[in-house]
Amino acid sequence: MFRTYFAGLFCLCVLVAGCGSSKQTTTPPPGLGNIQHIVVIMQENRSFDNMFNGFPGADTVQSGMNAGAPVPLQPVPLTEKGDVDHTHPGWWADWDNGKMDGFAHTPAPILRLNYAYPTFPYAYVPQSETVPLWTLASRYTLGDRMFQSNTGPSFVAHQYMIAGQSAETDENPGGTTDTGIWGCDAPAGTTVDLLGPNGTDLPGVFPCFDYRTMADLLDAQGISWRYYAPASDKLGYVWSAYDAINHIRFGSDWTTNVISPNTQVLRDIPNGTLAQVTWIVPDIAYSDHASGGSNGEGPDWVANIVNAIGESRFWDSTVVLIAWDDWGGWYDHVNPPQVDNMGLGFRVPLIVVSPWAKHGYISHQQHEFGSFLHFTEEIFHLPSLGTRDVTSDDLSDCLDLTQTPQPYVHVPVQHGPQDFLKMKPSGEPPDND
Repeated sequence: MFRTYFAGLFCLCVLVAGCGSSKQTTTPPPGLGNIQHIVVIMQENRSFDNMFNGFPGADTVQSGMNAGAPVPLQPVPLTEKGDVDHTHPGWWADWDNGKMDGFAHTPAPILRLNYAYPTFPYAYVPQSETVPLWTLASRYTLGDRMFQSNTGPSFVAHQYMIAGQSAETDENPGGTTDTGIWGCDAPAGTTVDLLGPNGTDLPGVFPCFDYRTMADLLDAQGISWRYYAPASDKLGYVWSAYDAINHIRFGSDWTTNVISPNTQVLRDIPNGTLAQVTWIVPDIAYSDHASGGSNGEGPDWVANIVNAIGESRFWDSTVVLIAWDDWGGWYDHVNPPQVDNMGLGFRVPLIVVSPWAKHGYISHQQHEFGSFLHFTEEIFHLPSLGTRDVTSDDLSDCLDLTQTPQPYVHVPVQHGPQDFLKMKPSGEPPDND
């Protein structure tokens, strides 16, 4: 959709220089040229049925299928300490050749639960614990056909977020010397498994690659970007995706564009600093991850970032894309389309926040992380990465570029920006399943 608008805009700007006659130009819809900033906020490990169950107009269910038998979805707190299997073989078992009835396969002993029952993954988070997210979704656009790009855990998902590929890796890095460092800074002996046939893993490789990423496209065009990641004395800590890209990790971008601690974003935006493209990943404490480190403040973390943008000079020029990197093992009833041997994976939530986003809209069109890349390429006139961005949509159904931007309305939170700025990094390692 947006490509034709950009072609018209380009011709209009250089018409005098001989781009073409006036018949070859089109006037872009109001608002298109005003999108100057894209912000991606990536949270952790929640399926759509788990995080937005019962949202009006969205496709959710109150019961699922377990080994061919119906089972009700039970409310489970956002802070419940149960880390459900979300490996690639775990995805395969959950999916069960499209039957979507294998989510209870996780052996009980690996769960750290306050209470346990065999169908624990058939669960949803009560709305009362995610009010800021429901507020944003109600005011702007919520996507209920957003699928994670891969069929496995976080490392791969974050690679798809920046590159639309993962060099066929399908798990989180680990090994006998596993230290929770997932990229080029991992110690010798660290490997990340490769995708095997029929839900299997193959022996892996060192988690450091040199494929092209969105950062490379942006650098080539002089477009500013920043990646906000948690701080640690261990480089590449948790979900810092660019630590796995050799030429980024050992190039100038690492010290200028990869910013730690991640909470610095809550200082930068009010102080008038926002890159044209920004990625923000959380500390595990407020990541929404179902583990011992999560404190339930993820919804406030997201809302604080959006509030900072909404109450800044950047509001009228920004599109914020909020998503969760993988399903975390939680039940979802929608059978994901299989576009290649890596995915698509299960549904995860998508919230599009912007003065240009459709208000109170549920997007039922298929999206994935490649859609973020496709959208970014179109907004900034970038070439294609030639990966999953090629087959993904451009999020155009989520925006109304003819509407008049409205002032931002603050989203109430229980924990404000100073609470996150004062918070010490959790020191918790990432999940490794």
